[in-house]
Amino acid sequence: MDTRFLETFIVVAERHSLAEAAQRLNLTPAAVAQRIRALEAELGVRLLVRSGRVMRPTEAGFAILDRCRDLVRDTRDLKAMAGTATISGEMRIGAINTALTGLVPDILHRLAQDYPLIEIFLKPGASMDLYAEVLNGALDAAFIIEPRFPMQKTLTFNKLRQEPLVLIAPRDCEGADPLELLKTLPFIRYDRNQWGGHIADEYLREIGIHPVERYELDALEAIAVMVDRGLGISIVPDWAPPWPAGLDILKLPLPRSSAVRTVGIVVTRSSPRTNLVAALLETSRAAMGA
Repeated sequence: MDTRFLETFIVVAERHSLAEAAQRLNLTPAAVAQRIRALEAELGVRLLVRSGRVMRPTEAGFAILDRCRDLVRDTRDLKAMAGTATISGEMRIGAINTALTGLVPDILHRLAQDYPLIEIFLKPGASMDLYAEVLNGALDAAFIIEPRFPMQKTLTFNKLRQEPLVLIAPRDCEGADPLELLKTLPFIRYDRNQWGGHIADEYLREIGIHPVERYELDALEAIAVMVDRGLGISIVPDWAPPWPAGLDILKLPLPRSSAVRTVGIVVTRSSPRTNLVAALLETSRAAMGA
């Protein structure tokens, strides 16, 4: 059985679309459909069915989906172990949005130059979700915010960048006292359910200020644009550029604060793709040093 057909089935089942699966796999929709038909013929059952505009697994498809994931992952592991001398294979990496634009492109550029045989699947997400996926083996590594709790002993966190929290405000607030701004102007809160937002919330509690909240969201670039449009002020990490183009905002240091958000890579201590993960860590440190 060709594991590429299994991978095709997994992607269609997860994305509910032949077209999106084709884009992810760099195939035509016709080729994706042909692979699914061939797999169904080999297994003798229908695996996917159209429901409205989406494709969904049948009962048989759901029954084998997790096992298919295991088989595809085991195949990647075998390829990685067999290719130790040449550093080749597929690696699944997660990244928070600001790392995805500010850190990861330079790291992947260097990685592609130094290790051209490594294939990368990249998944965006929130730190807590990506952490869980590294823990359960769905991802090999993830660029996340450093957890503020004792990590599982099977994982390690490798620091790459420290980002101080800053107050961002419209340009016409120049010269104003940051604490007065926090007391008087509408506040756009970085979602306190997210790890970075929790750091900002702790700072507000420490200084005893309860701002007049207008919005709360987990989208730092959107928060910066809202501040630029005069909708309020916010406390955010000074994340790695690029920031949205055309902003005219102030970045003010927070009084009486040492609050920082630490961004790094979480990886498993032991993995069949240890050589790939080691290459990623080495490349990431080199890119940060540069």
